[in-house]
Amino acid sequence: MNVEQFLEQLGEWARGRADVRGAFVLGSQARTDVPADEFSDVDVVLVVAEAAPYTDSADWLEAFGRPLLTFLEPTPVGGLIERRVLFDSGLEVDFTLLPEPSLGAVLGDSDAMGILRRGYRIVHDEVGLERDLGGLNPSVDAPLDAARLAQLANDFWYHALWAAKKLRRGELYVAKQACDGYLKALLVELLATDARESGREPWHRGRFLERWAEPHDLAELSETYAVYDAPDIARAIKATASMFKRLEAEVSDRRGLEPFVDHDEVERQLEALLDPVAEWE
Repeated sequence: MNVEQFLEQLGEWARGRADVRGAFVLGSQARTDVPADEFSDVDVVLVVAEAAPYTDSADWLEAFGRPLLTFLEPTPVGGLIERRVLFDSGLEVDFTLLPEPSLGAVLGDSDAMGILRRGYRIVHDEVGLERDLGGLNPSVDAPLDAARLAQLANDFWYHALWAAKKLRRGELYVAKQACDGYLKALLVELLATDARESGREPWHRGRFLERWAEPHDLAELSETYAVYDAPDIARAIKATASMFKRLEAEVSDRRGLEPFVDHDEVERQLEALLDPVAEWE
């Protein structure tokens, strides 16, 4: 089954179920900028009366083929649950389950709207999706405001120190995850606002980072990741902090803002925690 055949079948299935109030496709199968390729899945949003019948059982998937793998996970945005499926045909589909009472809240979520602005395809509509989505503003998201930048900076430096403490305790896995996961996500968020202010359009949560980040930022970023080794994790935390500090200063200076944190004291504490780690062997 190819994607178009699946979407036709999805529409017929949705129209035959009283509790499915709407269905639309987003992501690569619905956009023209960076469209789907051979590795793309199909991102479907089902507007349903209740999510439980679709989370508690996977039997309904048999309408589209034999599921080879399926599991539940939170959606990246919107606070919903999605059922991810790989059918034995090779077709991969992510079904986001959107209870109808939550539709208004999701349509008011800026992150969700950022994804929808890039493209969507309505497959079934009994709730006015065409009306509600047709008025989307195609403009890109605005750069972070000063309050969000202050939150971002404090969050980053707090967790840089937190990661260093975990490392000093000998929790290499937790420290590495913090450095290469949580701290990097905050760093990429700052990269995104720097891109917007420079006239480039970033993608949601680092998607296609290699397309919109500056080459020198990508080069520096490549040096901020750690191997599973205490001294190298210490090095990577320092490198991540150094890159964040530079970007934070560039964004702040461009806006004429005062520093959000006491960098001298925070960095003093970070050095005190991480310098002894370099001596571990």
